[in-house]
Amino acid sequence: MATDVEAHITGTVYSIETEVGANVAPGDVLVVIESMKMELPVEAPTGGRVAEIRIEQGDSVEEGQVLVVLD
Repeated sequence: MATDVEAHITGTVYSIETEVGANVAPGDVLVVIESMKMELPVEAPTGGRVAEIRIEQGDSVEEGQVLVVLD
């Protein structure tokens, strides 16, 4: 079953810390979002393999938007 990893705040994608096909563990940082001059990490809620990355560096994202999909 796939797991959607969502943005927990509105902001700009500062960096993408993973790639499609990578195996991740719970708590691994997948994406860093910049909001209000702060960098906020988005972590993997579960372990798995990165199936999709739906954003690019510099994209504006909204709270609740799917950033990464894990298998």
